[in-house]
Amino acid sequence: MIPDAPWLLDRERRCRRDGSGLTTADLLGCWRLERIWNKGSRQPASAAAVLLRGLAARLRLSAAGAGSEDGELRLANSVRIGALELRFEGAARLEGRRPLLVFSFERLLLLLGGRVLIERALPRPDPLRRPFFALIAAERPLWLAARGRGGGLALWLLEEADGGQGAQLTAP
Repeated sequence: MIPDAPWLLDRERRCRRDGSGLTTADLLGCWRLERIWNKGSRQPASAAAVLLRGLAARLRLSAAGAGSEDGELRLANSVRIGALELRFEGAARLEGRRPLLVFSFERLLLLLGGRVLIERALPRPDPLRRPFFALIAAERPLWLAARGRGGGLALWLLEEADGGQGAQLTAP
């Protein structure tokens, strides 16, 4: 079952009070953006979701690997048109009781057929303005829901049930 806005909003209220119970393991994998709701809306933002689905919007979360702090993740957010991909990569970690998935992008890549055309380092954000997803709920192996810093609600569907081990993110 893919949840609708009323169910997600009710779950979000309970999550604010009790936490979501989500762990790092619940997040690993490649998530395809399915639906988005603008802040305060109960109706999906259909045009924006269609556009982002058409651009193959993805969120990939994988274990950070050896030498990293416990609970640290690698994150990639990407869109694609044919063989051309725009990808933002960085580090993420769970913080707080709810928890929040706090992240920062470290670099931007433009790839063509998997070959890097452009790679740029990104400046570190102000620690008080770092982007985050307030995690609401997940039902593996189906979906993940979260609210972003800007107030929008997103629902992703799990594309790969490989525990995030598929296409590894490169270290910055």
